[in-house]
Amino acid sequence: MIILILGVIVLVVGTVLKRSPEPANRFAGTVTIVGVVVLVLGLLSSAFKVIEPGKVGVETLFGKVEDQPLESGLHFINPLVEVTTFSIQTENYTMSAKSNEGPVEGDDAIRVLSSDGLEVTIDLSVLYKVNPAKAPYILQNIGNDYVDKIVRPVTRTAIRDNAVSYAAVDLYSTKREEFQFKINKTINDNFARNGLEVQQILVRNITLPATVRASIESKIQAEQESQKMQFVLAKARQEADVKRVEAQGIADYQKILSTGLSDKQLQYEYIRAQKEIALSPNTKIIIMGGGKNPIMLSDK
Repeated sequence: MIILILGVIVLVVGTVLKRSPEPANRFAGTVTIVGVVVLVLGLLSSAFKVIEPGKVGVETLFGKVEDQPLESGLHFINPLVEVTTFSIQTENYTMSAKSNEGPVEGDDAIRVLSSDGLEVTIDLSVLYKVNPAKAPYILQNIGNDYVDKIVRPVTRTAIRDNAVSYAAVDLYSTKREEFQFKINKTINDNFARNGLEVQQILVRNITLPATVRASIESKIQAEQESQKMQFVLAKARQEADVKRVEAQGIADYQKILSTGLSDKQLQYEYIRAQKEIALSPNTKIIIMGGGKNPIMLSDK
């Protein structure tokens, strides 16, 4: 478009030079030719438009937005048409308490009030993209600054509206997935009405007040100590059971010995033991018989 305007200006200058006195009119022909060349180049460059990969183009002619977007590639268009491009790739908008994350400098985390009146800080990332078919609608009704008009305010409002239904501890633990599902649905519905598509909602971090965190940590520690004590008691019961079984076995053994062995059997076992001692290579003299009819054994 700029080249076209420049070409028109050069042609006007050539026409003025033709009507000028000598010697200015001598250059009128040359200036006119240059103006025509520039005008033709401007027409050619404006008639061909290249849409980069991952983008779509929206045509505007004298303020009227065309309904059909231009896909990536080379297009022959009206030289008077203005083309606005939109990225249709996945975009990431992060709101975080860390200053080096997200498009907003400093602490940009979302602070909400839970159902129990506690302030909860939430770090969130929204993955989204422009619906290619809705690019003309976005240009006509929202504009290029759809991030500031739709993405940011809708996301923050959805977080606050849904967080008030949950207690702070539930948001942090048991109800986190349910909370994420609800805000995903709320944001997705609103984005769809405005020509955007939600790819994923990531609740990156939920920070509770210090007093609540201390209470949770104390509770977790108490539960861990209780589990440890239960383990110790269970182990002690097992050891007691083992000792009880061993004691019962010894008692049963002694009972068998006291009731089942006769005097002759005991005498036989006694003789057998002395015989084994006598046959030992270290034995010198063995006296057997217990004083009654003693027998002396020697290795000599």
